[in-house]
Amino acid sequence: MIERYSSPEIAEIFSDVARFGRYLEIELLATEAQSRLGVVPAAAAAVCRSRAPRVDDSFVADVTERERVTDHDVAAFVDVVQQRIGVPEGAWIHHGLTSSDVVDTAWCWMLRDAATAINNALDGLIREVVGLARKHRATTMMGRTHGMHAELTTFGAKAALWALQLDRDRQRLRAARDGISVCKLSGAVGTYSNIDPQVEQDVASALGLVAVPATQVIARDRHAEYLWACASIGTTIESIAVELRHLQRSEVGEVREGFKPGQKGSSAMPHKRNPISAETLTGLSRVLRGHLATGMQNVALWHERDISHSSAERIVLPDASMLAFYVVRRLTRLIAGLEVDSTRMTTNIEAGLDTVYSQSVLLALVDAGRSRDDAYRLVQEASATAWSQRLPLREVVAKDDRIGFGSETIAHVFNEQRMLRHAHLAVDALDGLGL
Repeated sequence: MIERYSSPEIAEIFSDVARFGRYLEIELLATEAQSRLGVVPAAAAAVCRSRAPRVDDSFVADVTERERVTDHDVAAFVDVVQQRIGVPEGAWIHHGLTSSDVVDTAWCWMLRDAATAINNALDGLIREVVGLARKHRATTMMGRTHGMHAELTTFGAKAALWALQLDRDRQRLRAARDGISVCKLSGAVGTYSNIDPQVEQDVASALGLVAVPATQVIARDRHAEYLWACASIGTTIESIAVELRHLQRSEVGEVREGFKPGQKGSSAMPHKRNPISAETLTGLSRVLRGHLATGMQNVALWHERDISHSSAERIVLPDASMLAFYVVRRLTRLIAGLEVDSTRMTTNIEAGLDTVYSQSVLLALVDAGRSRDDAYRLVQEASATAWSQRLPLREVVAKDDRIGFGSETIAHVFNEQRMLRHAHLAVDALDGLGL
């Protein structure tokens, strides 16, 4: 991941030092488990632990140098660890294991921790959006379909629906975290041919993972599910970002991204205040969905394993984790600094000349005994007159003898409180989130 979108909290999980540190811990736990079974001498396992090398940049450099000889990264890692521990005890490291036992278990361990970090960031984002929804529970605005004025809604209801969708993403992420929190130490082709199944159970317990049946590798549908959760988060964030971009357009002007002192919206046009965060989030969601496509293609492998998935995973698993974390944090900052212009919302409603009540007029006519088609044509004509003569629909309807509404019916039909009497239900649903 390029540094611009990399966050230390996630980058550290996937760093070479951290990754090799996890490899080493898995190897040591497996050695100790085998010593309890009498396979590895207890004294040798103790020496392996006590002489275990410190995994730092110099250790990573030694593994990289050794890989130039072995042309195999795990074999190089094992060689360096055994050399640092010394003989004869170091020879017990990696006993009965295959590379995927270590690598796949480490991947799952890393992805579990990354998912936890993303989940915690989602918690913060959802709290921010819930706060926005509750604050604007009664802030009336124009609802739009197909980009056109439709009927009234509230900004609180809009934000509440964002929060509820983000919560569904959080549930998907937690399910994916459960699915990826697994362990595999069953040796070549997964049959425990040279290692006792108890070793796998012991290592899984020590790492807080679940031992699962596998071939030589853990099934990649688990990784694909994790990438799906990340992509879904990105897609939800994109849907919010696209809405905010539309609402920030000059012709709409109902919200604005925060603008800090000294910030510049354009290098050429000083008046510009662009929705840069929302646009960035839109773009990054596309990358996340691309990583999902790779993850889905990684599921089908030859026989008990091949490594066609390996090179791609080195890129997409860390990058998707970092991007998912980044977009969640970026949207949190955007929402926290969002400026909502309720005055402009009212102005835009008034620009619609009461045509938002057209369905209410239609239904009132049907209630009075008109056929729906006849009523529809009358209201359609009245709405066209309102637009062409720049008159509120209320006035056009009141003057149309064919419609024949009295003052009480007019007052009932063109009533904002009546139209929005249930709009609070979306905000009330947030109570179920426990925030």
